[in-house]
Amino acid sequence: MKSNSLVSISDYGKEEILEILDLAAKFEANPNQKILDGKIVATLFFEPSTRTRLSFETAANRLGARIIGFSDAATSSSSKGETLNDTIKIVSNYADVIVMRHFIEGAARYASEITQTPIVNAGDGANQHPSQTLLDLYSIRKTQGRLDNLNIYMVGDLKYGRTVHSLIHAMYHFNPTFHFIAPDELKMPEEYKQFCRQHNIKYTESTELEGHFDDADILYMTRVQRERFQDLMEYERVKDVYCLRNSMLDNTKPNLRILHPLPRVNEIDMDVDSNEKAYYFQQAQNGLYVRQAILTKVLGLNL
Repeated sequence: MKSNSLVSISDYGKEEILEILDLAAKFEANPNQKILDGKIVATLFFEPSTRTRLSFETAANRLGARIIGFSDAATSSSSKGETLNDTIKIVSNYADVIVMRHFIEGAARYASEITQTPIVNAGDGANQHPSQTLLDLYSIRKTQGRLDNLNIYMVGDLKYGRTVHSLIHAMYHFNPTFHFIAPDELKMPEEYKQFCRQHNIKYTESTELEGHFDDADILYMTRVQRERFQDLMEYERVKDVYCLRNSMLDNTKPNLRILHPLPRVNEIDMDVDSNEKAYYFQQAQNGLYVRQAILTKVLGLNL
């Protein structure tokens, strides 16, 4: 790469991942530090976002940076036909770092190759979501006390779910055992199962949820993403296939924590929210500290 961009979680090795997690812990202890004073952070969101955009903008604000950008591509010149190439080159003149979400897979990689300004991938289609992966790792380590040798169940939309794709690439450093639970229409793509086989990562596949995760350390729920389906009839067939209910957690391990990248739709019943094993709202809060660490690292700064 031509810059310190974070496009894929594979851009970071094990030591760099741990460096980000350690730095995030320092920001959790003291989130208000003006180490980005004088810096400009551009947030370019060509797709809708709540948590990712607001947590990046909050991270920038708490570190003293200024923010420019857009949360709706319809308000940008892309609605007039401007190419991504031109948008990135123009915004690079104004900002020290660009945080970008785009609906096209590979858009962030392309952006990183045409500018020296660091690009942070905030999600590119169904491909990667590295900042989400880092906050997932932070949440896992915080709740389990370790990252090594964990039983991780991934449930729901494993075909289009960029968060689970990125998490597989990140966790290979830590000897996990994965359990993929999805309907046939949304099963984990072959390329990620091939990645597991190449790196001797154990995994199982199933279409059944209830009674199949009693040995789980992490239960990672995902929503079925309507916006990824070209065939809405297919979406209707699978949208409510899984719903986690409080009663299903009775025989699970005490250390189990339930993660979800959010937003949720119907896949976690609201009665789970009061269970001490539910961690998805704290997980979202962890995103602030991790994204503070990411902005600091890609700008080459030290705490």
